[in-house]
Parts: sequence; structure tokens; C-alpha cells
Amino acid sequence: MRRDDVSRIKDTPQGIYHDLIVHGDGRYQDRGWCSNRVVNRCRILLAAFMRGDSRVAPGVQLMALGRGEPSWDTTPPESPAASAQALVDASPVTIAAADLDLAYLDATGESLGEASHRLQVSVTVIGGDLPIAGDGTFPLREFGLFGRFDGEDYMIDYVRHPVIHIGSGDTLVRRIRLVF
Repeated sequence: MRRDDVSRIKDTPQGIYHDLIVHGDGRYQDRGWCSNRVVNRCRILLAAFMRGDSRVAPGVQLMALGRGEPSWDTTPPESPAASAQALVDASPVTIAAADLDLAYLDATGESLGEASHRLQVSVTVIGGDLPIAGDGTFPLREFGLFGRFDGEDYMIDYVRHPVIHIGSGDTLVRRIRLVF
């Protein structure tokens, strides 16, 4: 490949996410599927895996949930840059890989028993497990998936979205789909 041909390679890893909120009073809120940003450090992890670099820990290691910026409530946040390495929230809630459900998917979104280039990461977040703010909710505005490379967390995927106020009696079911 000539050097100038590298620019033809498209931003191929892609992702989407879906939120379902079950409020404490039993109401459901389905927020639909939205796009997310697979960031550059994900590509580093993929390249290291393909190279067989022994320093790479396998797969998604954690999900981080952040409060983002309160200003995003009045001015929608910009899409995160592909170069992003961390959430805006300096002390996000983290969910370990052991508490995430990872599944391979087929082209229709059905779970497979074998490897594919589509991966779904699902988590159920109980509002009572979150640090509740003075208004009685956790103001969720961003999230990210992280892997680990040479002992350092590497962001894989990042989303900034309108605030979701999660109360102590609410449950958030979040599904993230990545296509490589």
C-alpha cells in the first residue's frame, strides 16, 4: 500500500447503544438506538491483539458512567473526539467486566454461540447503587468502555448524551453494540 492510500481507510469500527429505563413507579422509557464513538485507543488495542502483544489484557475491562458537564443540559454536547482518552467526569462510577454481559451477535442482532465481528455489551444499573445527588438522582450524561494495555486503561468507546436522571428506585438497562 502506498503511503497516500492510508487515507482511504475508513473509520470502520462502529458502535450503537440502547437505553431502557425502568422508573421506580413502573414506567418504562425506551430511548432507542443511538450512535456512539469508537475512539482511537480502541484501534491500538485491536492492533496489539492482532500483533499478539503479550501485554494486552483480553477484551473490555470496565464501563464508566459519568455525570459529564451540567452545561450539556442546555447546550447539547459535541460528539467526542476520536482522540478522547477519558470521560469528562473525573470520578465516574465504574462497573467491572465481571458485571457486564458480553455476547457475539449475528447480522440481525441475535446472540451467537460462536465468535463474530459484532459484540454486544449489556449492563443493568440499579439506581440505588449510584451516588445520588442532592436532587435525588444520579445525572448520567456520558459513558465509556475501557480495555487495558500494559496496565493502563484504554478507552474503547465513548458517548455523551442528554442527561438521564436515575433515581434510587430506577433501573437502567444499557446495551452497546460494536461492529469491527
